[in-house]
Amino acid sequence: MEQMATIGKVIGTHGVKGNLKVQPFSDFPQRITTLARVFVGNDEASTVYKVLEAFVNGRFWVVRLESVTDMAMAEKLKGTMLMIPLTERVKLPANAYYLDQIIGLTVFTMDGLRLGEVKDVLKTGSNDVYVVQQDQGQDILIPALKTVVKNIDLENARVNVDLPEGLL
Repeated sequence: MEQMATIGKVIGTHGVKGNLKVQPFSDFPQRITTLARVFVGNDEASTVYKVLEAFVNGRFWVVRLESVTDMAMAEKLKGTMLMIPLTERVKLPANAYYLDQIIGLTVFTMDGLRLGEVKDVLKTGSNDVYVVQQDQGQDILIPALKTVVKNIDLENARVNVDLPEGLL
């Protein structure tokens, strides 16, 4: 089965005709208006639906899917995820990455010292922060700044960092 990217979560219904209210997980909110299909479900099982209509409504998406024709059917989808194949994600510019590409990478200092694995990425508003779990179980918070993160090598699942004084 093709790998999927989760782009949103169904959090409720919108109106009585089966429209879904979706919390977007995407940095590209307008992207929902261009999708012809989405997969609805979870990591274990999903169903593909044709997108009949979709638009941004404030901080949320409103999505109408083929064969979801009333509020009761839409209500059954509450809590499920909207997903697309990884191959259909928006192409990012050079040196920009999706969160799921960063999580799981092994972090090394410029001297080759292994710090641990990225287990999460915190969105702080000013810059992202990589939560790196050390082998001993402790976390290190590393700011995702160009002055700190020197290289991200997806092919070798590696991040090289130049830590500021006192961070370790």
